[in-house]
Amino acid sequence: MSAFADEATKASTTKISEKPSIEGALPTVRIGICGLGTVGSGTVNVMARNCEEIAARCGRKVEIVQIGARRDNPDCDTSHLDVTREIFEVANNPDVDVLVELIGGTTVARELVLTAIANGKHVVTANKALIAEYGNELFAAAAEQGVTIAYEAAVAGGIPIIKSLREGLVGNRIQWLAGIINGTGNYILTEMREKGRSFQEALSQAQALGYAEADPTFDVEGIDAAHKLVIMASLAFGMPLAFDKVYTEGISGIAREDIQYADELGYRIKHLGIARRTEDGVELRVHPTLIPQRRLIANVNGVMNAVLVYGDAVGPTLYYGAGAGAEATASAVIADIVDVARTLNVRPDQRVPLAGVTQGSQGNLDDVLPMSETKTSYYMRISAHDKPGVMSQVAKICSDQGISIEALIQHEPAEDEELVPVVLLTSRARESQLQEAVNQIEALDTIQAPVVRIRVESLG
Repeated sequence: MSAFADEATKASTTKISEKPSIEGALPTVRIGICGLGTVGSGTVNVMARNCEEIAARCGRKVEIVQIGARRDNPDCDTSHLDVTREIFEVANNPDVDVLVELIGGTTVARELVLTAIANGKHVVTANKALIAEYGNELFAAAAEQGVTIAYEAAVAGGIPIIKSLREGLVGNRIQWLAGIINGTGNYILTEMREKGRSFQEALSQAQALGYAEADPTFDVEGIDAAHKLVIMASLAFGMPLAFDKVYTEGISGIAREDIQYADELGYRIKHLGIARRTEDGVELRVHPTLIPQRRLIANVNGVMNAVLVYGDAVGPTLYYGAGAGAEATASAVIADIVDVARTLNVRPDQRVPLAGVTQGSQGNLDDVLPMSETKTSYYMRISAHDKPGVMSQVAKICSDQGISIEALIQHEPAEDEELVPVVLLTSRARESQLQEAVNQIEALDTIQAPVVRIRVESLG
């Protein structure tokens, strides 16, 4: 071996065996956290516990230098930190590199984030409502200042679905996605199926366990899920955020008998957020849905979340995990902090685009279909008087609207009951056609309104 080769080998060996200190290699990334609730306290705790692993994975030290919170949280120790009761001090603090927004809401949070951006700070947020409703404005402001907004924790808690859509599946044309993205609603439907509870009984149980708020509207009526769906759809389809175009329907109208009939037909009822690319446009909808029991996502129970994504190259992929909770969501917040820290010295135009595609490449909001134009199969539960010819009338109305009846369940009425429950599964049809059929069926004097209808998806 030549002397030159020998020296090169020694140098290579030395470089491999040396373990240079992380601290000092690059400047410390200084974090300011606004909000010390469940997620804020979880973030403080996880960062303190795993500081060495975080630094090793980031390539530099990450340190909380200030917290803005209206009150202390006994679930975390902040005695060694600079705590202010004025959150805008954090946004204006020149010693803060990255502001972590965990206060929730949209009005103050929007102003806080815009202030931080104007001051040249990167932002990490877990605020799905903020991103869904004001993300287009915030992304534009961030691009102008050359800073990043990271929002992994805004959707599905600890499940890395944002990173998967924006980076892991970047080589795919996403065809559709469907998600159980609200743990409260999923817990209620699970209790109704497994324990035979009514909706109200299951909701009361969820509130007693802390899974549902005193006012559960955002969860059970689908607003929370709609916020998350529009964020995922924006990334999946390269389109602007369009929260006001999402069709939203809750689960408060689901009855025990619907859960039971679904089981009898081989389905489960789940509250899904669905985004689908079609030849006519993009569907954005949140509603109760019958899905086949054999699908993995049909067996996601309790407060867990799951998102099923179909890409043209990879096919179906399922992402499952805790959709909420202090440390599960903190995991996503810290992942965003590390991503931001890794790219502090990277030119803005070389970072992963905030919206998944470069500015100017996004689609058109006019591509979103109105709900009346979407197509699915349907479950219908009809209360009919036990008289001859009723089903032939119903079948004719459906046929006239181009709807075929694929399956039917009709049980004998209970003693002294005049009404017979009839359950139908239909072929795929346009929403407007189905609604017209329902209107005509409800107008029959042999039918007691309302007709219950739930959409059906195979997710195959």
